[in-house]
Amino acid sequence: MEKVFASPSKYVQGKGVLTTGIAHIKALGVNALLLCDDIVWEIVGETFNDQLKKENIAVTRVPFNGEASTKEIERVSDIGKTNQSDLVIGLGGGKTIDAAKAISDKLAIPVAVVPTIASTDAPTSALSVIYSEEGVFEQYLFYKKNPELVLVDTAVISKAPSRLLASGIADALSTWVEGRSIIEAHGKTMGGAAPTLAAEVITEKCESVLFANAFQAIEACEANVVTPALEAVVEANTLLSGIGFESCGLAAAHAIHNGFTALHGDIHTLTHGEKVAYGTLTQLFLENKPREMINKFVSFYQALNLPTTLKDLKLENVSYEELLKVGKLATQDGETIHQMAADFTAEDVTDALFAVDAYVKSLNK
Repeated sequence: MEKVFASPSKYVQGKGVLTTGIAHIKALGVNALLLCDDIVWEIVGETFNDQLKKENIAVTRVPFNGEASTKEIERVSDIGKTNQSDLVIGLGGGKTIDAAKAISDKLAIPVAVVPTIASTDAPTSALSVIYSEEGVFEQYLFYKKNPELVLVDTAVISKAPSRLLASGIADALSTWVEGRSIIEAHGKTMGGAAPTLAAEVITEKCESVLFANAFQAIEACEANVVTPALEAVVEANTLLSGIGFESCGLAAAHAIHNGFTALHGDIHTLTHGEKVAYGTLTQLFLENKPREMINKFVSFYQALNLPTTLKDLKLENVSYEELLKVGKLATQDGETIHQMAADFTAEDVTDALFAVDAYVKSLNK
């Protein structure tokens, strides 16, 4: 099997780059389709739009409707086609970014990804997670290229709620857990190839950076300031994790996150990363990892106020039948859990979901 390493063409990170880094965007196009939701527009979008116009970049701003769905992607693509846009800019969080990448692919034009939070590793990859209009996971879409530009302004990130940074840490902390299992199983990356040594090193480094810097970065975010620890965590959450998940692969943790979309209710008030955190613990249980490793993750998550019990997931009284829906969706054909060495069933996943809850409760007795 061939080895493939994938990454964005250019990654730019630093304090104030939404002002100082416009030249990187202009190198890609001068008639931009700017996709962002109304909240992001009010916080940073209008100022960013003014900076683009100062550099003689024409901008058509399109409000993002909230779901990276086929319908939304087609709607915005039609606007871009009508306006003869030569560049898509995705400004916002993970779903906005995933939609922007899909629109770029449909229109065959470059994409500049500008995350305003460091809560997911979506910015760097050549794929999008597609949901239904109701927010249920449907599929991964894969593209022929990674984004031409990822532009990350750490001053903007520092002003976002620290909960979102913690969510990004949780998402990124799954990267080596999942990547390691793919390597051990001789499985395939998200691109259908074998992991490279470079991807393995980057993925493992992602975890060590997070364990070393997470708490200092959270405090910096609470104070709305940029520090070396915040810079390190933002890079780990975005670049290291983005390369890691794409070029090493996903496994059970993200499949279980996708499985949670089968449920209704308050669980969907949680972020992507918060649900991935519980999925990561569940994968560690499925793999029967040493107690010391599991305890390290549990204590780390609890210190960051991340979910470690079903109660934390708003699923305190959930039935076996309900969680079996999660297990079935997590193990459907094509899901990333099947890249692991063992052949896990829906019942295996369901049992592990309950086992994590029971184990963590036992630690608190």
